[in-house]
Amino acid sequence: MAQSSFVMHEEEFGEITVIIERLLREANAKCVYLVDKDGQLISSSGETAEIDVTSLASLTAGNIAATGGMAKLIGEKEFSVLFHEGERDNLHISLVAQRVILVVIFDKRSSIGLVRLRVKKASDELGRTIQKLVDKMEEVTDKVTLLEEITDDDIEKLFS
Repeated sequence: MAQSSFVMHEEEFGEITVIIERLLREANAKCVYLVDKDGQLISSSGETAEIDVTSLASLTAGNIAATGGMAKLIGEKEFSVLFHEGERDNLHISLVAQRVILVVIFDKRSSIGLVRLRVKKASDELGRTIQKLVDKMEEVTDKVTLLEEITDDDIEKLFS
């Protein structure tokens, strides 16, 4: 199936929220974001009030796309994990299930080792939830395709 925007269902959104809130606590991070590859925010948790989330989501998606281009130049498929170290804050960016981007912002209260460990566990859980969403989207697509195959003559025969 081609990459497409997600149709978020309440059940999966709840699962995603629980996972990123747990990641926030267990990694001792400042904030956690889940973004789609188009740069749209899916969910967030933590100290998010002072961050321009729209810009962060767009720039993160662009960062993943740009590093994907660099990976191809050197013969790699992609770089699934990126790390940016700042004076006060650090960003850990990872690709989850080749479909969404997990962004963890943390400071000196945590460490890159702890964040990487907790992100690995959260990524596995998020991957399963994202796959459930994809499966639901494919199921709906199959039903729509089936409906598109019904002709006007079929409908006339049905109601005659």
